[in-house]
Amino acid sequence: MYTHTLNFGLDEDIEALRDLVRRFAQDKIAPIAAEIDRSNEFPAHLWAEFGGLGLLGITADPDFGGTGMGYLAHVVAMEEISRASASVGLSYGAHSNLCVNQINRWATPAQKEKHLPALCTGEKVGALAMSESGAGSDVVSLKLRAEKRNDRYVLNGTKMWITNGPDAETLVVYAKTDPELHSRGITAFIVEKSMAGFSVAQKLDKLGMRGSNTGELVFENVEVPFGNVLHEEGRGVEVLMSGLDYERTVLAGGPLGLMTACLDVAIPYVHERKQFGQPIGEFQLVQGKLADMYTTMNAARAYVYAVAAACDRGQT
Repeated sequence: MYTHTLNFGLDEDIEALRDLVRRFAQDKIAPIAAEIDRSNEFPAHLWAEFGGLGLLGITADPDFGGTGMGYLAHVVAMEEISRASASVGLSYGAHSNLCVNQINRWATPAQKEKHLPALCTGEKVGALAMSESGAGSDVVSLKLRAEKRNDRYVLNGTKMWITNGPDAETLVVYAKTDPELHSRGITAFIVEKSMAGFSVAQKLDKLGMRGSNTGELVFENVEVPFGNVLHEEGRGVEVLMSGLDYERTVLAGGPLGLMTACLDVAIPYVHERKQFGQPIGEFQLVQGKLADMYTTMNAARAYVYAVAAACDRGQT
């Protein structure tokens, strides 16, 4: 494995976290990464192991089971997990950031007490359901409807391409409560798998990121209590858009891990492969290609770390 990198001056606790996650990922994830891709199945046992390491609530309040380390730490964890398997990294990020972090940021104390502990231990799997077949980042175009009836909302519609969707038991879901108000008519809800009328229509067979279970979700008269509104009615876009700042930052740790994994393969190979009586790593052309890989990787890493540190300072 390629271990040399630039010194980015990260705190000792974050470097200790990196070492912990790297050893875990290389010992427990890397050996099964190829099988994860072949089978298109996420190893369910990893959730409890992630929870035991404190990785699932890495940005969450310690009062509710989190470790409260911050976004830079989250990026580093995402990076090392993705270095072993991009698919596992994506599912990890969807759970720990898209779901757990949003609940941690916007939920009431009662909602946090109900949902965060089980999500942080890995007892329950989390997801975020925004995309639909006709609406991705254009959230105003979403069709999932939430109608207010008595003391609850009734949700009808579908969500598509939802990471962790086939496995999730706790989901942050965006729906329209008032189509006439456009962006001000969207509300975020905490939906539980056990709610009647909620189902997974299909698990998708993808070309890439196989094993990061992705699916279509169906809502047929799903009754969601008022107490499951995340933040306030009509302010779902505020929840969503503010979350994207953190989601994109943390998920950027995935490509950092992939770039490092490329060097993990390339550097030993250029010493092993011989042509014209010498390792190909002694050819200047090959050295130039490796230098480009190294500089691109570290430039990207420096940028992502700087953004994550800014998130920790509240500068988004």
